[in-house]
Amino acid sequence: MAKIAVVDFDLENYDLVERIAAEAGVELERFDERPADAIIRNAQGADGIITSYGEFPARVFEALAPRLKVVSRTGVGYDSIDVAAATRAGVAVCTAPGYANEVVSDHAIALALAVLRRINEQDANLRAGIWDYAGTRPLGQAKGRTFGVVGMGAIGRACARKAAGLGFDVVCWSRSLAPGATTPEGYRTLELDELLRTADVVSLHCALTDDTRHLIDAHRLALMKPTAVLVNTARGPIVDTAALAEALGAGRLWGAGIDVFEHEPILPDDPLLSAPHTVLTPHAAYWSEESGRELAERTARSAIDVVCGRRPADCLNPEVLA
Repeated sequence: MAKIAVVDFDLENYDLVERIAAEAGVELERFDERPADAIIRNAQGADGIITSYGEFPARVFEALAPRLKVVSRTGVGYDSIDVAAATRAGVAVCTAPGYANEVVSDHAIALALAVLRRINEQDANLRAGIWDYAGTRPLGQAKGRTFGVVGMGAIGRACARKAAGLGFDVVCWSRSLAPGATTPEGYRTLELDELLRTADVVSLHCALTDDTRHLIDAHRLALMKPTAVLVNTARGPIVDTAALAEALGAGRLWGAGIDVFEHEPILPDDPLLSAPHTVLTPHAAYWSEESGRELAERTARSAIDVVCGRRPADCLNPEVLA
């Protein structure tokens, strides 16, 4: 019987994973430890691993090869997994691209509108007995404003579509798009710095890589309009948190809607907690009841497919499957 170690699982649908494994005749063993050394200890003898936030540097694959055949992650990002080392060890790395395209883009739009409309501030005032919106002006709207999308993968494109539907003028930047062109959907493509100077809302939808870590730093924040809003539902380290909080506090940037942070859970002394005109959510953009179920099922099926000798639907390094 093939064996899969569930080294950590951050979803509510573990019963679904158990059912799928039982139907496939695969044994599950569950742990809840994310550090690399704990994974090496717990996953000895496993043919596959399911993980949410486990650490997978090269030494994990070196220690668990040659039996380990797959690591399947409950998400889209894979910055915690050394994919090159996995490939050298013959281990397939699977994620679930596309499972949260709609809900993450929904959340990004919701954050942008909440900051522009100052929803949280008006709610707090109302509960405090203040029936007056004058203290929360200025209040913004979509029509007449420019929405900049940074990263035009599937989530970025969904966000652009929704922003355009609300009346925003959409512009975008992506490494794969030449500046000065127009996308098939009709959005103008700009250089990143030009987009930051132009947009009233900047929404981040790029992957976290060495090149995008602190992509939005103090220099780039200074390019943005003082009336602009920054939205991040991608990865926390794409933004220099200290620089963002400082810009907000100094009034050089109007507001921010942030779902992801450099340190998660957010630290009690994170400067964003006291920054003005912010709406903060606890890395919740990916979750809806529908997306959670889809994610659990796809993650389980990818791991089971590989350990049972089948080709998974989504694999970052398909060359190992040969």
